[in-house]
Parts: sequence; structure tokens; C-alpha cells
Amino acid sequence: MTTEPVGADAARERLRRWRLVLGGNPADGTGSTLSGQDAAMDGALTALYGKEAAARGGRDRAAGLGGSAPAVARWLGDIRTYFPSSVVQVMQRDAIDRLGLAALLLEPEMLEAVEADVHLVGTLLSLNQAMPEATKETARAVVRKVVEDLEKRLASRTRATLTGALDRSARVTRPRHHDIDWNRTISANLKHYLPQYGTVVPERLVGYGRASRSVRKEVLLCVDQSGSMAASVVYASVFGAVLASMPSIETRLVVFDTAVVDLTDQLDDPVDVLFGTRLGGGTDINRALAYCQSRITRPAETVVVLISDLYEGGIRDEMLGRVAAMQAAGVRFVTLLALSDEGTPAYDREHAAALAALGAPAFACTPDHFPEVMAAAIERRPLPIPDAG
Repeated sequence: MTTEPVGADAARERLRRWRLVLGGNPADGTGSTLSGQDAAMDGALTALYGKEAAARGGRDRAAGLGGSAPAVARWLGDIRTYFPSSVVQVMQRDAIDRLGLAALLLEPEMLEAVEADVHLVGTLLSLNQAMPEATKETARAVVRKVVEDLEKRLASRTRATLTGALDRSARVTRPRHHDIDWNRTISANLKHYLPQYGTVVPERLVGYGRASRSVRKEVLLCVDQSGSMAASVVYASVFGAVLASMPSIETRLVVFDTAVVDLTDQLDDPVDVLFGTRLGGGTDINRALAYCQSRITRPAETVVVLISDLYEGGIRDEMLGRVAAMQAAGVRFVTLLALSDEGTPAYDREHAAALAALGAPAFACTPDHFPEVMAAAIERRPLPIPDAG
């Protein structure tokens, strides 16, 4: 009876993985063959990443998947069987980009087979104008699932973070008697304790502020809907709906390409907001900011959030002039190059530097970090800009 050397199993596993990665070309050097589920996994990978699929362009590139909706639907089912959800989402995006499968997403059967995520929503929105009526209800269901998942992930923490920021920003130093926060007032004046009288002299009063009963802050989300900003549009619509649900914040959502569309009246349903966008147009940031500027009624209580990669097709100097004018009036201006999990995006570095010189540094922001950025803007303290490194 022979005993395999220690590490033989690990070596075989490494060889198996290399065989799946390299694709079984005669020159891959593994000399390994696959069977069973490994062979099925290899077939799913080859359909997407094999030479025949990668070498062809346009609609012909779908040859790797058989070029038909049934074949693609089977392939989608296979990858969901063999790979974890995060990998499935990456493979779906690659299939859309490499094999020209976007047109097949216009078929309800295909939409029911895909793994829904933010990037799929972006693709569906870009196809919205071409989408047949029979597909639209299925597409809305897919989009709604993604939106609801994002709301579950982000809404509670956003409300909690911003409620704290609003409470802190509402405290006033000349409160009326019934608005005094006695606990904080005593704490703030302990150094003025007079032991001979057994009392604290309240040199500084801290109050809740009567504004706490009404709208205290205005937030304008100004979102670039050019094709590269698809994920940011999805997240911005979700955050817009969350902010609009908070009675102390008056929220406005504006999307733009070369035209400007105000979607504020649809903020109660972010799915309606998303289907009101039109991804893929040009960009006129100056026009969008002009519209936002015209809607500001209380500059000192207003936060404007521009979400754009800053590739401006409008009048650059006017755009910068509007930002400077809003800030001079008391508006807190925030520039986000992206609101997504994608990392640092491509952006216009010259415009970003010009905004930074005006005191409005531009940076990318993940959805999980967005509540802290908004809290800092509301409280008018330095923005927690992520480390670029």
C-alpha cells in the first residue's frame, strides 16, 4: 500500500485551478483534463473568455454563447450554479461588454435569468428608450429588487448619522427659556461653578433650537447622467429617497446631461426616479448648476452635492463662477467624482484642481462613506475625504 506524499492534494488543486484559468490550450503546460462539474465550469468560462468569443466583435461575438436567448439563459443558469454571486455579477458584466449581449436583455426571459446588481440596473437604464413594452414591467421588477436591497443596506445608517448631525447643527447659544438644553448647558459651564453658592453660572446657554420642529437644511443633489456615471445615478436616487423621507431635510434631485431634469416630485419612489433618467448623453454642468442656483432660497442652510466626473461640455468659466458665487452666499458645496464602489474613476483633473482652488475639493465616495460626508457638510466641518492612496 502506497501513501501519497504530504501536499499532493494541494498540488492537484493548484493544477486544477491553473487548468481552469488557462483554458486547456495545448500550450497551457498543465497536461490536465477535467471531468464532471469541473468540465461544466470550464465550458461556462470558455463560452465567455475563450478565443473564439473574444476574437469576434459586435453581435457575432455572441457565438461563444450560441448567439441565442435560450443558449444565454442556460449559460446564466450554469454560472449561478458553479460560481458565487459576486463572481456571477462580474461574468455578467463581462458578457455584456465582450459579447454584445445588451440587446438580449430586452427580452423578459433573459431578465428573469440574470443576477441583479447595480451595474445591471445601469445597463437596463441605458436601454430604457429601446425597451419593448413587454419587457418594461420585468425590468422594473429587477430594478426594484436592487433598489430595495440598497435601501436595506444604507437607509438606517444614513438616517441615524444625519439625524445626529442635524441635532448638533441646530443647537443655538441664545435659546429661549423653554428651548434650553439644560444637561448640555450645565456641562458646558462646569468651569463656572461657584462652590460658595453651590451653583453654576451659565455664561453660555445651549439650546435645542426652535428650528428642530421644521425643515432646517436643504440638500440639492445634482447628478451627471452621462453613461460613465450609471452606478452613481443608481446610488444617488436611493440616497435622494432616504433624505427626502427625513422631515428636517428638504431634498431636491436634479439629473443632467446637456439638458436638466428635476426629479424631486418622484423621490418617494427611487425606481420612478431611475426610469426618469436618460443615461448616455453629453454633459453641461454649468447649465445644471445654474438651475440649482436658481432654486436656493436659504444659502446658509443649503448643501449642494455635485456628482460628476467633471468632463464639462458647457462653459467652464461660468461653471466655476457659479460654484464660487454659491459658496460666497453661504452654500456648502460638495463635489463627488463618483458615488459608487468602483474606486477612483476617470475624471477631468484640470476642473477638479480648479474646484479645489475654490475650496470645493473633488473626490470619489463610496455609498458607505456618503452619510459621513453629508453629516460633515451639514455641520459645516471639514469633509472626511478618503485617502487617495
